[in-house]
Amino acid sequence: MRGIGGCIALVLVGAILTFASDWKMESVNLDVVGLLMMGVGILGLAVYASVLRRRRVSAALPVVDETRDRI
Repeated sequence: MRGIGGCIALVLVGAILTFASDWKMESVNLDVVGLLMMGVGILGLAVYASVLRRRRVSAALPVVDETRDRI
């Protein structure tokens, strides 16, 4: 999954598994799986926001033209 949409989807599916499902499985605890998915989604959102902020800061730097002749 890529980008902000994938991270939001992970948080959404994790929340559904944790809070809205009543499925019971012997070998898998769906509450823990949901919490892990939400954690990974939130971590992904934080990393994505950090990378996006760095791109915006570096794109806003002024361009210096040092190729013109000085007299």
